[in-house]
Amino acid sequence: METEKQVEGNNAIVQRAFSDRKRTNILKEAEQSAIVFLLPNVPGFVSPNLLTLIGTLGSGFVFLAFVLGAYAADWYLLLAIIGLAVNWFGDSLDGRLAYYRNIPRRWYGFALDIIADWIGIVLIGFGYYIYAENSTQIIAFAFVALYGWSIIISQLRYKITNEYSIDSGFVGPTELRFIIAFILIVEVLFRGSIAYLAGLITLVLLIINIIDSVKLLKLGDLKDKNQN
Repeated sequence: METEKQVEGNNAIVQRAFSDRKRTNILKEAEQSAIVFLLPNVPGFVSPNLLTLIGTLGSGFVFLAFVLGAYAADWYLLLAIIGLAVNWFGDSLDGRLAYYRNIPRRWYGFALDIIADWIGIVLIGFGYYIYAENSTQIIAFAFVALYGWSIIISQLRYKITNEYSIDSGFVGPTELRFIIAFILIVEVLFRGSIAYLAGLITLVLLIINIIDSVKLLKLGDLKDKNQN
């Protein structure tokens, strides 16, 4: 059971490290608790930029797992789960560490985060493209394109509302990592299922993007009316 002093310390970390963004994802409380625990334990020589690189390398490991799954054995796909965990560690802690240490570079970090996210999702998508059968490779392209669309939506929302959020309702990057991990486990158990599950997730992402785009346009219209 946490003492009052520990609670106060954790609240201080939350206030310092999460002040720049709003989270709405299902796992936000568990994720925030994990980050609050990890931040004070990150070695001093580990910089936010190094964490960004580690996160990107995690995506590269997912790519490698897909390649090994395609040319060696299906069970190599399970290595991608490690890559997703490494990606979460680097991607989730880089900006939070900068704010925790009071060394945030708001616009540099913002730009670097978007670039790293895009490189990471391209690596994962390209890995799936290599693994997928010829007739289902289009799903990899569609997934990357739709994820790019969701990134654009988040940036436009930030421009219009001045409130930065990386989530689409209850689903954020962390939930997506869990979904990908689940799909890979099922694929190892039932070869060929990845095409159907990845196709379903891609369809859901399309629907979410359409809904978010409509909401975004309404926000833009409302802002225009308020300025007139």
